[in-house]
Amino acid sequence: MKFELKNKIYFPFEINSMKKFRFVDITTSDVAFEAYGKNLNELFANAALAMFEVIVNTKQVEPKVERKVSLEGNDLQSLMFNWLNELLIFVDSENLAFSEFDVKVNEEKLMLEAICKGEEMNREKHETRTHVKACTMHKMEIKKNKIWKAQVILDI
Repeated sequence: MKFELKNKIYFPFEINSMKKFRFVDITTSDVAFEAYGKNLNELFANAALAMFEVIVNTKQVEPKVERKVSLEGNDLQSLMFNWLNELLIFVDSENLAFSEFDVKVNEEKLMLEAICKGEEMNREKHETRTHVKACTMHKMEIKKNKIWKAQVILDI
């Protein structure tokens, strides 16, 4: 499957034949994706990677700086919402893009701790794509069948 965004085509990232994420066509003016994971840690990391793939070509982002994130939510959806919007603060305040995420989700306490690795965005080095204003709660779903799956819509 491929996804076209502003005249660029994106393919889903895959790891060990399991997709990390894919873009879906469920909204007309925003960007939507589904992220996948064998566990919640992987699911949240892959959702972050999908969001940053909308912003920049993450394959060009080197893990030069680290930022730690600790947050909580009222349920898994609010935890995902808080997680992705927290990462956007680094984009807007420090011009950072991340490409690696070491995420630990405590499902019982609805807490997340992560170390995010990336670097400052540089238009000469990085292919920048679309500015993401926010992650939304609209149509957000997180569920588990054989694997974890999240559906997320980003306001662009």
